[in-house]
Amino acid sequence: MTDKIRLLPEVVANQIAAGEVVNRPASVVKEMMENAIDAGARSVKVNFRDGGKDLIQIVDDGCGMSPVDARLAFDRHATSKITSVEDIYALRTFGFRGEALASIAAVAQVELRTRQADDELGTVTEINGGQFVKQTPAACPAGSQFFVRNLFYNVPARRRFLDKSTTSSSQIKSEFQRVALCNPQIAFELYANDAPVYTLGATTLAGRIVDVVGRHIKQNLLEVEADTSIASLTGYIGRPAAAKRRNTEQYLFVNGRYFKSTYLTSAILKAYEKLIPENSQPSYFLYLAIDPGRIDVNVHPQKTEVKFADEEAVWQIVNAAVRETLAKTGAVPLMDFDAEGSVEIPVLQKGAVYGEPLAMSNSDYNPFREEYIDPSAPDPNVDFTGFDVPYAGPSALSDTSGSGFGSFGGRRAARTAEPDFPAAGEEFEDFASGDGLAEISPDAGFAGISPDAGFTEIPSGGGETELDFIPSEAPAEQRRLDLEVRPEFTDPLPLGGGYVAALLAGRLVVVDVRRARERILYEDYLRMLGHGSAVSQQLLFPERLVLSDDEYALLEEHAVEFAALGFDLEFCGEGAIDVKGTPADLPADSVDRSLFELLQTLSEPVPIEEVRREKIASVMASQGARGTARLLAREEAEALLAQLAATGNCSFTPSGKTILAEISAEDIRARLG
Repeated sequence: MTDKIRLLPEVVANQIAAGEVVNRPASVVKEMMENAIDAGARSVKVNFRDGGKDLIQIVDDGCGMSPVDARLAFDRHATSKITSVEDIYALRTFGFRGEALASIAAVAQVELRTRQADDELGTVTEINGGQFVKQTPAACPAGSQFFVRNLFYNVPARRRFLDKSTTSSSQIKSEFQRVALCNPQIAFELYANDAPVYTLGATTLAGRIVDVVGRHIKQNLLEVEADTSIASLTGYIGRPAAAKRRNTEQYLFVNGRYFKSTYLTSAILKAYEKLIPENSQPSYFLYLAIDPGRIDVNVHPQKTEVKFADEEAVWQIVNAAVRETLAKTGAVPLMDFDAEGSVEIPVLQKGAVYGEPLAMSNSDYNPFREEYIDPSAPDPNVDFTGFDVPYAGPSALSDTSGSGFGSFGGRRAARTAEPDFPAAGEEFEDFASGDGLAEISPDAGFAGISPDAGFTEIPSGGGETELDFIPSEAPAEQRRLDLEVRPEFTDPLPLGGGYVAALLAGRLVVVDVRRARERILYEDYLRMLGHGSAVSQQLLFPERLVLSDDEYALLEEHAVEFAALGFDLEFCGEGAIDVKGTPADLPADSVDRSLFELLQTLSEPVPIEEVRREKIASVMASQGARGTARLLAREEAEALLAQLAATGNCSFTPSGKTILAEISAEDIRARLG
C-alpha cells in the first residue's frame, strides 16, 4: 500500500494561513499599521487604490530593518516580538505570531524598502506569491515602506469574491480609525486613490476622537475614569440625549488593542438602562488597562476577541464607571456619588477577629400598661353610632335635591327622561317678567320634579343593556368617516389656531391645517420618489453641513433620491456638503434637521423598496408641514381642502394622527346644555 499523507509545500501552507489572517484588504492595512507601531513609528501614512486590490502602501518612520531582517521577516513564524511561550501571556505588542507578512506575501506582490537610522543605505526586498525574487541596496529614508500590489492575484477564486471597491474602502477606513483611536500620540494619514482622507496630528485622546469621528461629537463626550486593583478604565461616553438607533461610534480597547465583546457591551447598555430608548445605542470610547498576564489575546486569528481571567469583575468595573459618569452629569439624579460624609464599610479579611455588637432590648416593656394608652382614643366598650356631622343648611344634598341619582326603597334608580325644552321662538313663561330671570328664594326647596318622576328601576340582577361589550383583546382600529363617495368639502370657514371648519358630505367637520398639509405633502413626495423630481428652491448663500463619515457615505449612496426630493447638494469631501437648494415646500430653518432624520431613516435596512420610500416621504412631509398654523384666507382654505380630498385619505396623517373631527348635533346640544 502507498502512503497518502504528504507535507504541503510552504507556499500552499502560507496561502491557506492567509485565508484566516488576511481575508480582505482591510486586514492587510490593520496588520501593517500595527507592525509600524510596534517598530516605534511616530508617523504612519496609508494609501490604497481600487479598494486595496490594486495597491496598499504603508510608510512609517520606525526603527527600520537590516537586510537580513528584511529577508527573514517574510518567513513564517519569524518575529522579534516573543522568544518563548511565556511571552504570549505577557504581550505588550500588537504582533507576536510571525504570520502576517508571510501570509500577505503569499497572496500578493510585495515590495519592502527599509533602512535603519544608523545605516547609510537601505535595502529593497521583493517577494511575489510567497517566492523570493530579489534583494538589492537602495537609498531610502529611515523606517519602512511596504507596497502590497495585486492582492490575491494568484488566488483567482478569492479575488473574484472580494467586496466591491466602495465596501473595501469603507472597511479600510474602519480599521484605520480603530488603530488611530488607540494611538493618539502618533500622527496618521490616510489616502484613497492618492487623495487625502484623514490627516491626524499627534494630540490628546479627546482631540483624536473629535478628529476621527467628527466635530459633532465634541459637545456630547463625557469623561470616564476608574482605577482599581484589577483594571483601570479611561475614555469617553456619549450623552444619553445623543444616542442613535444605528450607532457606529462604539469602541472598546484593552492594552491599546481594539476588541469586540458583547459581554462588556451589555455592561455599558445596562448603565444606560431607562435613560435612552430601547432601540437606541449610545456612543462610547473606552480603554481598559489590565495586567497582560490576566488576559488572552491569542483567541481569534485577527485578534479581535479577548479572554479575561476576571471577566465578571471587569463587567462590574465598566458598568459602575459608566453609571458614575452618567450620575455626575445629572443623567441619573437619584444617585449620589459624593464621597464626603459617606460610611466606610470594612472589607472581610481572613484571620481578622470581629466583635458582635450587643443587642439592645427593654425587658420591662408591656403594651397594656396604662401609660401606653392614648386618653383621646374612643372607649372600646361603647357601641359606634357614627360620626357627628354638623348641619349644612337647606343646600345639603338629599333624595329630592335633584342630584340625578337617589335611593328609593333601597334600590338604585337612574334618570331616563330629560325635561322638554321649548321649541325655537317660544319663551319660558316663568322668565317673562322683569329682566327675564325669575326671582328664586334661596330657602325654597326644588319641587319641580317628583322623586319618582323621570326615573326607572334597574334590576339588580344585571339584565340586558344597550352597551356593547368590547373584549380587551379586540384589535385596535383607526376610526374614519364612513363616506360612500369621494368626499368634497364645501363652505370652508377659516378659524384661529390653525383650523378650518367646513361641511363634508353634509357633516360639520373641523380640519387641522398642519396635519392636512402633511397628508398632501406625503402623497406628493411619494410620486416624486416614484417617477419624478421635486421643484428645488435655490438658496442665496449655500449652507455648509459637516457629517460623520458614515452619514457622508450614506448621503452619497442615496444622492439620486435626495435629488428627486428637491435637494441640490455638492459633496466637498471630508464629510462636508454644501446645500445649494432645498425642496420648495421645506422651511429654510429645517434643512439640517430634515437631512439628519432622512439619514437616520436610510440607515435602517428595509427589504422592501416601497416601504423605504414611504418612510422617506413621511419624514419630508412632517418637516414640510411645520409652521403652517397661521390663519388662512378663505380661498387658501378652499384650495387646501380640495387638495386634501384629492389624496383619498382625509382622516389620518402618515403617522396615524387624526386630521379632522366631526361635530355632531349631539355634541352641540351637550355643549349648549
